[in-house]
Amino acid sequence: MSAIDFSDPATIAFLTEALTAAGVDGLEISRPGGQLRIVVAGKDGARISSTGATPPPAPGSASAVVRAPMAGRFCLEHPISATPQNLPRAVSDLDIVGFVAVGHILLPLRAGRSGVLTRLLAEPGALVGFGDPLFEIGPPS
Repeated sequence: MSAIDFSDPATIAFLTEALTAAGVDGLEISRPGGQLRIVVAGKDGARISSTGATPPPAPGSASAVVRAPMAGRFCLEHPISATPQNLPRAVSDLDIVGFVAVGHILLPLRAGRSGVLTRLLAEPGALVGFGDPLFEIGPPS
């Protein structure tokens, strides 16, 4: 039996639909390389979080790269947002700097460190894979 690819958007969409149809509140899968959590939130849809084994950047390092935590479509802005994201801009470690979309589900991308969001490394709307670079964050000004 082959291993299931939990970074595949089709697999995650299938799991989300199956959980919703079965009336299950959520699912968490942990493996040595990362963790996948799907929480079904009733009428508001599902929330998905995924973590890989990538360590956080060292404090004081020159720049860091925000990478895709799973495969999907890269979105620079929330689909209902009317405010465009301008670069460069200051961000804190908890700021949401973009999204990875899997079907109708959006996985928020957090900056992961404070600094200046300096460069976009993927085109909005592009299909990205697990670990693909999306943004570059430089040191605070």
